[in-house]
Amino acid sequence: MPMRQLIFLLTIILVIEYYSFIALKTVIRNLNHNLQISLIVGYVLLTLGVVASIYSFFHWRSDVWSSAAIKLTVNFFVGVFLGKLLVSIIMLIGDIFVLGRLIVNYLFALVSVKSELSEQGRNLISRSRFISQTALVLGGLLISALAYGMTNRYRYKLHWVQVPAEKLPDEFRGIRIAQISDIHSGSFDDLEAVSAGVDAVMREKPDLILVTGDLVNNRSEEISPYLEVFKRLTAPLGVYSVLGNHDYGDYVEWLSPDEKRRNLEQLKKHQAAMGWRLLLNEHVLLRRNQAQIALIGVENWGARGFTKYGDLRKATAGLEDSGVAFKILMSHDPSHWDAEVRQAFPDIALTLSGHTHGMQFGIEMPGLKWSPVQYLYKQWAGLYQEGSQYLYVNRGFGFIGYQGRFGILPEITVIDLV
Repeated sequence: MPMRQLIFLLTIILVIEYYSFIALKTVIRNLNHNLQISLIVGYVLLTLGVVASIYSFFHWRSDVWSSAAIKLTVNFFVGVFLGKLLVSIIMLIGDIFVLGRLIVNYLFALVSVKSELSEQGRNLISRSRFISQTALVLGGLLISALAYGMTNRYRYKLHWVQVPAEKLPDEFRGIRIAQISDIHSGSFDDLEAVSAGVDAVMREKPDLILVTGDLVNNRSEEISPYLEVFKRLTAPLGVYSVLGNHDYGDYVEWLSPDEKRRNLEQLKKHQAAMGWRLLLNEHVLLRRNQAQIALIGVENWGARGFTKYGDLRKATAGLEDSGVAFKILMSHDPSHWDAEVRQAFPDIALTLSGHTHGMQFGIEMPGLKWSPVQYLYKQWAGLYQEGSQYLYVNRGFGFIGYQGRFGILPEITVIDLV
């Protein structure tokens, strides 16, 4: 890490620790002295755990961090750090508000400076304690939510969706598509739980199974323990897949470009061994009797800084002469839909994506759907429509980084074309 970035990161961490410690001291100042000492010692030990976990988090290797207990411990401490970050933000906002109020009051109360400042001092102490208490409560709630979310990382949720398909041939009416995405096999630590997720897919008896990218975190061998599990995914019209941004190995250091290339080739072989047809900027025609629909698969194409290996023009070459009216596109990153698909390919009726995971954190209930990821991605989870075109964004089958899911559960999508 460059020295300038390192200094910036350390400064941010020091600010976070400063505000968190001030909040703690403010709240415990009236407690018994021995209890205060115990809480401060506990806070220091927790801080040391956070520092160690942040280091581990950014040096994550699946061959080292294979133990579920280690992964969950590291993620708990990272959750503690995020809780402290929230505490610091609230404290900083409180300080800015209080300071601004003092300046304004001082400027407009010069006549009775002493009495005003005395009253402001008392209010400041009271307000500081309230802000500290509020910050600690909200920070604690965030830590608790993240800790609880680690119990949900294999709690697969089925989402049934009906998509209107005006140009769908009669022979394909009612076709059932199962979509999974973002498997991230390098994060798994429970083969039986993953197997139960695959069983849930097969119980829906899909006609077609589509996997929209990110089979691994970085390395092809991550999927090896789960090859037999995912080989059980079968469907009458086949199992098709595309690559996601993590599948290329772009986020780890390789000994040579050739090693990176071999890793990707091995990943392709693994997909073939599972019986999946990997679409690399190409399309296939799916047939029922004499009717056909087109399934298009592009490599990763991201409009928000992620790599653009995808070539949709190449993938659709020749389709205009095929007479096929109904087209389905698999494209890992949903930002592709607004950036290119809708504008240049209005004849693609349905696009299937993943990538966002719903940030693995959010709220979904009737009348309320929220996740921090919505400030980065306009389309981040569920079904979207513009005119006669539809996009479905899968919330992800697996997880990466944070070993859990709070509010946004791992998803199996069942799409009926009607």
